[in-house]
Amino acid sequence: MTVGGEDNEIEIRPWWQNPVNFVAIAIAGLILGAGIGYFAGDSLATPDFNEVDEGFLQDMRYHHDQAVQMAYFYLTDVDDPHPRLSMFAEEILLSQQMEVGRMIQMLRNFGVSEVNDTGVAMGWMGHEMPIDQMDGLASQEQLDEFAAATGDDASRIFAELMIAHHRGGVDMAQYALENAENDAVRSFAQSMIRGQSAEIAELQAVADELAVD
Repeated sequence: MTVGGEDNEIEIRPWWQNPVNFVAIAIAGLILGAGIGYFAGDSLATPDFNEVDEGFLQDMRYHHDQAVQMAYFYLTDVDDPHPRLSMFAEEILLSQQMEVGRMIQMLRNFGVSEVNDTGVAMGWMGHEMPIDQMDGLASQEQLDEFAAATGDDASRIFAELMIAHHRGGVDMAQYALENAENDAVRSFAQSMIRGQSAEIAELQAVADELAVD
């Protein structure tokens, strides 16, 4: 749709075709998540925590950030996205940023850093590695392949990367569930396991459909 004279036309896009709106959604999700995290964390967290509680929250925050970035790219840059994957990407933008808000507040309640700024992750699980190589994270090469793909190939790669991403996250959450000290952190980890395990099954169904096509 365009408005204005012949020499001064302005294109008006539907909201879902305007990338700026997804930025607004992402910012709104982060703000909402921080607010929800404040109340949930303030009411549930206790001073009791160990290195697993701290490490899990810091590393999972970093882990979530990549999922949000991939989802944002899928929604704004991929041509002809798969409808179910678009819905899934929108859910990631909102839900994982809300979870980041909750993680931030729990870390504040513990009186520790809100981020892992050491460059090293997973020490709390007994096997240290560079933070950008955490279980389930896509490598730069994989991200470059995703960015270069088009159509169904881009959708298939997105689904496969998110399946691997969620599996890595579930493994981290399972360890936290079994070894963290704080009740709120264990409850959060259990919720993540349940939610992301279900999403893996849904993503796999789409990946299988795209592989057949």
